[in-house]
Amino acid sequence: MSTAPRLNRSLPGMPPAPPVRMIHMGIGNFHRAHQAWYTAHAEDSADWGYAGFTGNSPKISDALAPQDGLYTLVTQGSDGDHPEVIGVISEVHPASDHAALLAKFADPQVVVVTITVTEQGYLRGPDGGLDLSQQVVQDDIAAAKADPRAVVRSAPARIAAGLAARRKAGAGAITILSCDNLPANGEVAQRVVSDFAAAVDPALAEWIAGNVDFATSMVDRITPATTEGLQARVEELCGWTDASPVPTEPFHEWVVQGSFPAGRPKWETAGAKLVDDVEPYEQRKLWLLNGSHTLMAYAGPIRGHETVEQAIKDPKVRAWVDTFWAEASRYLTLPADENADYRQALVERFENPNIRHNLAQIAHDGSTKLVVRTIPTILNERAAGNLPRGCATTVAAWVLHLRGLGAPVADKLAGPALEAANSGGLEVAVPKVLDTLSPGLGQDAELVALVLEQAAAIQAD
Repeated sequence: MSTAPRLNRSLPGMPPAPPVRMIHMGIGNFHRAHQAWYTAHAEDSADWGYAGFTGNSPKISDALAPQDGLYTLVTQGSDGDHPEVIGVISEVHPASDHAALLAKFADPQVVVVTITVTEQGYLRGPDGGLDLSQQVVQDDIAAAKADPRAVVRSAPARIAAGLAARRKAGAGAITILSCDNLPANGEVAQRVVSDFAAAVDPALAEWIAGNVDFATSMVDRITPATTEGLQARVEELCGWTDASPVPTEPFHEWVVQGSFPAGRPKWETAGAKLVDDVEPYEQRKLWLLNGSHTLMAYAGPIRGHETVEQAIKDPKVRAWVDTFWAEASRYLTLPADENADYRQALVERFENPNIRHNLAQIAHDGSTKLVVRTIPTILNERAAGNLPRGCATTVAAWVLHLRGLGAPVADKLAGPALEAANSGGLEVAVPKVLDTLSPGLGQDAELVALVLEQAAAIQAD
């Protein structure tokens, strides 16, 4: 058993807890490597502390509460490991502490809420609005109607409940800043939260429209899962034990669009870009980084690879990624030379031997991810009369994944796709799976043939 002290604010040289002026919902490794890192490195970081709330699991709060919110961020570059203590998480709570969440929303000193609740956490229906047919949404609406302070479970409901508490307290304007990987994430958050509020209390929805800034952001920093090996490495390098250190890469990017009527940290002093339009940046990231991750997450394990580094160094996988990048890049609006530089930077990031980014982790929730990472380029290419072999490789690998090859399926919304993928032979399954991604796409015989061809190529020696 280790005799090293547990990381906490009483250790020599540790930072004091800043005053809580922000909430984060969905605290996990990515938030701690990204938004918290930018806040810690902003020139006014001493003025901006976070109250962090977990997702469904209290694991992170159980680990960080005894450490006073401190954790070790280990930047793993090609030149080795570089640890630093991040101190901007002043409080950490499990999602079950609903009263604490409402109290923070009602505090006029709290003026920004960042969220990472995953793409599926927004509970969108086919029209992009809140899916009112889902049982959790119906249960939350009933609970909130009966008591505005009642415990609710879904992310849109929790945010709306917090905003209801803020409205009642007269605490003023606030910004909700989505940091999830989906296009126009601020608009998405605004839609589902407003839909929930309207279903509970139209007056609340009206207040939200006049007092809440839903900001949009593009986020990027590869952040693998924590391992016991990393915990041991932190103790070796730092002399303390940390129950929840975070590994990350040197690269980081944050592009933010929002008005922030009540203020924000000076994130630009830490390298963030504050822009009028995030879309060109988020499109490039979603298609080039996330899109190639998705391709590798399904094709790589079928070919025996466990990590991004292993997959990108497989000549066949690298060729498929390059083909996909060429297809997607045709529809990006940022300058071509910048896109070429971005692709080269991606190769260097993917080949970093000190970042063990597990493909099985990336493979989660494909039914949601392919719709925003792969399907837009397929539709653009087909409209231009092209056959997108790179995109077809992603679809083929995902179909094989759904049929039991490669990484295990971890996707709560994959029911229709799973049924389609296992409805018969590949020639039967592929059109049906395509239709779950984009209705009518399975009628494209040339595309179906190309997906079948790539399915064979993925499984070839």
